[in-house]
Amino acid sequence: MDRGYIQVYTGDGKGKTTAALGQALRAAGHGLRTYIGQFMKGLPYGELEALREHPLITIEQYGDPNCWVRRDQVTPEQVARARQGLERARQ
Repeated sequence: MDRGYIQVYTGDGKGKTTAALGQALRAAGHGLRTYIGQFMKGLPYGELEALREHPLITIEQYGDPNCWVRRDQVTPEQVARARQGLERARQ
């Protein structure tokens, strides 16, 4: 594969993490590398920790490690973390 593809999952609920993890596993099954960047979540989740062990899947979280990022209560530190994640995703 000469180039990568980007999929963005947004919105409240609806299984965004589940969809991303499913696509990552599918790609890894075909020998492709996958990068997952999460912008709202920063807490450790068992499914993410399990996939971090896979050599073809990279998962990075840019949300607040102490809580969910709430749209109506965004802090400057949270904005900086999101910008860092966006820069990483562009690489």
